[in-house]
Amino acid sequence: MKIAIVGTGHVGGALAARWAAKGHEVNLGVRNVSGFTDAELLSQPNTKVYTIEEAVRHSDVILLATPATANVEVVKSLGNTTGKIIIDAMNIVRGRGPEGYKHTTDAILENTQTRDVVKCFNTTGFNNMRNPKYGDLFLDMFVAGDSEKGKQAAIALARDAGFADCYSIGGNDKFELMEQFALFWINLAMFQGQGREIGFKLLKR
Repeated sequence: MKIAIVGTGHVGGALAARWAAKGHEVNLGVRNVSGFTDAELLSQPNTKVYTIEEAVRHSDVILLATPATANVEVVKSLGNTTGKIIIDAMNIVRGRGPEGYKHTTDAILENTQTRDVVKCFNTTGFNNMRNPKYGDLFLDMFVAGDSEKGKQAAIALARDAGFADCYSIGGNDKFELMEQFALFWINLAMFQGQGREIGFKLLKR
């Protein structure tokens, strides 16, 4: 796939490296191309740096992994997203997010052209994006959204990032639940002192 990464911090950077290693074309969308100096990301195969709008133009899938407070501003900077898939990896934490919205994904939908918007890669820490392996098991990922096209892309990319599987938990009406699930991980990891090296696995019998 051709993937634009908007937000090249811990989460975006970890996924960019995983996907580039799997042969995907990774287009990093940044505000200042000449000032971008992340040597680790620049050294990845299949990876180029563009302005945000250029990265979107060169890509079929867009990962948004910026701070939630910048949500609306960033979405408006994407340019024309018609026909493209947007994967929202953001969360509103402690009320810090786009004003007037319960979660980040509705803010995206109200400020962009595409309807192929899903929420994924928001429910665990960036350390688990870098390495989802725990002993002999691999963590699972989860996705929500009405767009089947978007969900199938997210599921494929979750597997390419090393997750065992990616389960759909429903449509657009489950976006808020996805953020609550993220806060559950944050609560355990940070506030309850379990540390970042924890993750979720769906077990069946």
